[in-house]
Amino acid sequence: MKKISLFVVMMITLISLNSVAQEELSPYFKVAELDGNMEKAAAQVSEAITTGGFEVIGKYNPAEKSEFLVICFTNNKLKNLSLQFKDRGALASVLKAALVNENGKITLSILNPEYMFLAYWGEQLSGQEKQLTAMSDKVKNIFAELGKLEPFGGFEEKEDLPDYHYMMMMPYFDDPVELNEFSSFEEGLNTIRKNLEAKTGNTVKVFEQLFEGKEIAVFGVGLWDKEEGEAAFLPIIGESHIANLPYEIILQGKEATMLHGKYRIAIYWPELTMGTFMKINSTPGNIEDMMEAVCGAD
Repeated sequence: MKKISLFVVMMITLISLNSVAQEELSPYFKVAELDGNMEKAAAQVSEAITTGGFEVIGKYNPAEKSEFLVICFTNNKLKNLSLQFKDRGALASVLKAALVNENGKITLSILNPEYMFLAYWGEQLSGQEKQLTAMSDKVKNIFAELGKLEPFGGFEEKEDLPDYHYMMMMPYFDDPVELNEFSSFEEGLNTIRKNLEAKTGNTVKVFEQLFEGKEIAVFGVGLWDKEEGEAAFLPIIGESHIANLPYEIILQGKEATMLHGKYRIAIYWPELTMGTFMKINSTPGNIEDMMEAVCGAD
């Protein structure tokens, strides 16, 4: 009996450990290594996205490097789902795929939709869990046609993502940076559009996601400043993680905000040590300065 009891305990322990392992999520999936040049690879990925029922709304080269390409995409179902979450839920209305060309080998990766959804929407979930899972599975199935999805980029416990912060005294999702407050939504929209068109602060407009009639807009903003932008911090924290880019500004009503750099960088580079984080200690402030310039802040 003792042997049987011990066996049962061991089995329960193994099952429990396996269950815990299944509750870990990585921020990215490596999908495949694609043949050909970057233009051909980008066309192949874009075709898969559109065939899968999504629309490509922006592409850009992070750090202004031709070896990097990020493809941003969305659809109406995802946009409508994001609107169910009032606290900046629209930030998760755009998904991303990335291509990295290293010595002629082009690696395709995607941002893990479930990881982002839980981080941004998790605290606000109220019966949308099945919709979240269905959307995530749909995206993964599209890219599974191109290769085998392999998690990478570190991991976080699934249950920790909705209330994620890097460490004590660091910001949460609901600690945004206030960039500017305008007299109206229309003023904010026009100001941001004008400054992005002018590439204010060495920025570049990657996409604009406008929610008609909702006074909500999300802008994807590339940070091309050589000294303070992507070219400065990506080589330090990891260039293989670019499928989380570009950085976003969200305009809701009269207020423009962004996720705090100490939150957004940490959640998409969860393997960062404090030592590495300290090497980019000025980056969150630099990003804030660039985004304030885009928003016309004094």
